[in-house]
Amino acid sequence: MLKKTLTAIALAAAALGANAADAVLKVAATAVPHAEILNFVKPQLKAQGVDLQVKEFSDYVQPNIAVEDKQLDVNFFQHQPYLDSFNKDRKTSLVAVPDGKVHVEPFGAYSSKIKNIKDLKDGASVAIPNDPSNGGRALILLAKQGLIELKDPKSLTPTPLDVVKNPKKLKFRELEAPLLPRALNDVDLALINTNYAIEAKLNPTQDALFIEGADSPYTNIVVSRTDRAQDPTIAKLIKALHTPEVKKFIQDKYKGAVVPAF
Repeated sequence: MLKKTLTAIALAAAALGANAADAVLKVAATAVPHAEILNFVKPQLKAQGVDLQVKEFSDYVQPNIAVEDKQLDVNFFQHQPYLDSFNKDRKTSLVAVPDGKVHVEPFGAYSSKIKNIKDLKDGASVAIPNDPSNGGRALILLAKQGLIELKDPKSLTPTPLDVVKNPKKLKFRELEAPLLPRALNDVDLALINTNYAIEAKLNPTQDALFIEGADSPYTNIVVSRTDRAQDPTIAKLIKALHTPEVKKFIQDKYKGAVVPAF
């Protein structure tokens, strides 16, 4: 009888141990604002049995490679046009997680040499990201300001070769996105992704000479592999990112530089 009781206790303890073990979810993210938002929801997920482990990256390539190679489960740093371009160039098949839209980071133009875009001189040097989606995004924003005209206004991935009118004879320099803030002193104008602008202590709503509206189509999304996109643990992450508390956190912390998209 004692032996049966001890066996029952051991089995019960083992069951409790199994239930107590958290499901680990490894997420790749750029530091600001993505990792900050993820760290904000960690306690909520912990209470739901999910151990959210956030690994920070400083570029836009390695987070996708890490997920594709199954080193990490999901990533949170990019928008759909960038993902589409990456999949095409790298022959990967990463996908946006269902309902995975979180926020928009309005893309802005910055300068250390002028205070008003009207003062941009002829022949000015303009730095833009060198990846197709963000470089195209920069050119679209310049076109909306009337500084250039593009061959196909509806294309999301124009390049400098698609500029058909350039009245100021602007000279484009294509750089890795993380390097753009450092180039501010070397160029007349730099179009910078908001996450890198914030990291460089720039205030997009105050320092940008012009900036995208909140209706930007470049919503940041949670991305995974096709075999994990429907994973219940990832679904818990999405639900945690879509709460009123997260919306308030984004609005209070970033003050318009990051805009909730849910």
